[in-house]
Amino acid sequence: MADPLPVIWHDLECGLYRADLGLWTALAAAHSDPILDVGAGTGRVSLELAHHGHRVIALDRDPVLLDALTARAAAHPELAAQITTVCADACDFDLHGERVGLCIVPMQTIQLLGGSAGRAAFLARAAAHLRPGGRLTLAISTVFEEFTWVPGEPVPLPDITEIDGTVYASQPTAVRSAGPRVRLERRREVIDPHGGRELSEDRIELDRVTVSGLVAEAVRCGLHSAGTDTIEPTEEHVGSLVVHFNA
Repeated sequence: MADPLPVIWHDLECGLYRADLGLWTALAAAHSDPILDVGAGTGRVSLELAHHGHRVIALDRDPVLLDALTARAAAHPELAAQITTVCADACDFDLHGERVGLCIVPMQTIQLLGGSAGRAAFLARAAAHLRPGGRLTLAISTVFEEFTWVPGEPVPLPDITEIDGTVYASQPTAVRSAGPRVRLERRREVIDPHGGRELSEDRIELDRVTVSGLVAEAVRCGLHSAGTDTIEPTEEHVGSLVVHFNA
């Protein structure tokens, strides 16, 4: 049986975000299926697009998260028929001749690819899989408010959920500059029904990117700049710039 924790943490820390869904559904309505959802995870965006009648290819490198997506889609047969999962790295995927009308990269996934070489590899693969006139859209963050939590001082509220009597809490503890990247740190805590506690630390690093830099990288892969949009911040999440490219 697969470890459920990766799914629980992914859902808790990412799955409740909805501020961008209107943008993805509007783009999907304006472009032809199928839609490639890069970094699909447990299906936050893929399931929403399938609910609107679109055919979606959900790409992620984590098979556990994709299994959760498949199970959730299977509970609704009309959605299951709309979603195909592909377990692959975004920098080295192959849809075996399938081309898409829209490729979306939500929630700063483009900033998790390990620098310019990783982005270039992904952009080349995305360009190769777009139909003529197709659209690639990337969500990025360029402004980060750095902080370091000191015990006893105020701290951002944790994300909390309870499943079968066990409480899971994800507490942001720092946003730090790490040279060409920004490091996001969290403390994860699991409290079982008997009061037992387990603590762990989670860190992810986002590449610093700019719109002009992304445009230059994408143009080298044969893509054409098609403007930007903005996703406003919420109480729980930073805002995003959305960068569009046409094939």
